[in-house]
Amino acid sequence: MKVLGIDLGSREVKMAFMENGLVLEKKKTGTMFFYKNYCSYKDGRLQVDIDSLEMGIPHRAVSTGYGRNNTDLCMFRPITEIKAHVHGAMRQTGLENFILLDIGGQDVKAVKVEKGLVTDLELNEKCAASCGRYLENMAAVLEITVGQLSQHYLSPVDLNSTCSVFSESELIGRIAEGTALERLCAGVNYSLYKRLSPMLERFKGGKLVLAGGVAGNKALSRYLKNDFDEIVHMAESQFNGAIGCCSFAMKLKQWM
Repeated sequence: MKVLGIDLGSREVKMAFMENGLVLEKKKTGTMFFYKNYCSYKDGRLQVDIDSLEMGIPHRAVSTGYGRNNTDLCMFRPITEIKAHVHGAMRQTGLENFILLDIGGQDVKAVKVEKGLVTDLELNEKCAASCGRYLENMAAVLEITVGQLSQHYLSPVDLNSTCSVFSESELIGRIAEGTALERLCAGVNYSLYKRLSPMLERFKGGKLVLAGGVAGNKALSRYLKNDFDEIVHMAESQFNGAIGCCSFAMKLKQWM
């Protein structure tokens, strides 16, 4: 069976094409690029041109993310991001008991999974200060890449602002004080960890699976090691939602 999964994120669209359980191709584009180059509007709905994706013609297609309910339901079946990411994490790790932390560009999801079922969850969709966009903005202030920012975790400088906008001003103030770049980077990473900690308080212990673009932040993983027995990294953390859509499509006995 050939299946297509699309994760329509706020900043990027991730796609995965699988056949008989194997990922044959992955593709990532900017959200606006995806809408302008792979879609058209008809009868008030977004129609995805499967041929233009050049990934193959699927027997089943599933969408998730911010734009899942706008896709052509004649071809795509929409599922929630929670369901997509849990299915993706189980497929990629082989685990059935874990805590899933998905840090996206504009939201954060912490999900407890027991025996393959969601038993508890915590969401943050209101504050950008605990999301990937915060790291992007702070890296821009420091004039470095997000990848460079994520390397530093020792001797973090204190950044206490709870608002992402005020945090930028606070960081600029620390720069003016002559604080070393390494400490500034560590401070940004630790401030993200501090914002996530209250959200993760009741989930501590066990195995923590990291998903989303921030999963590659080495400093955050270092800080989280103090709260969990094991930090599990997936090979395709950014494509986890799309892979989860494919996994869901393959498991479903009756389609539509």
